[in-house]
Amino acid sequence: MIYNFLFPTKPNTTKTSLLLLVVRIIFGVLLMNHGIQKWSNFQELSAVFPDPLGLGSPISLGLAIFGELVCSMAFIIGFLYRLAMIPMIFTMIVAFFIVHANDAFAVKELAFIYLIVFIIMYIAGPGKFSIDHIIGNEMVRRKLKS
Repeated sequence: MIYNFLFPTKPNTTKTSLLLLVVRIIFGVLLMNHGIQKWSNFQELSAVFPDPLGLGSPISLGLAIFGELVCSMAFIIGFLYRLAMIPMIFTMIVAFFIVHANDAFAVKELAFIYLIVFIIMYIAGPGKFSIDHIIGNEMVRRKLKS
């Protein structure tokens, strides 16, 4: 038993998939809260939101909301998982390396934590408890049927 715990050979076990689901829910909801705050204050923030890409503050704010709110929802349920994670990772890269580049690490630490977790989750995949897994199984079933 301890050997299997220390050296797992099956990455998509039920335990691993449950852990991935819990991490998706926790970090997805946490990031989604940032997106909800930005969306709720869109009018006020659109004039002062950082514009690191030179697209204009309202567009930069909209892209941040998309990455933090819409993509977080897809991340939580595991729908188009890796595709949804690209804007989330990109948003955290911009926040950490550009927007907060000159700030103390304590200020940009949260963006760094999100970035590391999202990169690890991107690599790990959504696990069994995801919409993508259900769709994938259905596609395999239909392919074998025909």
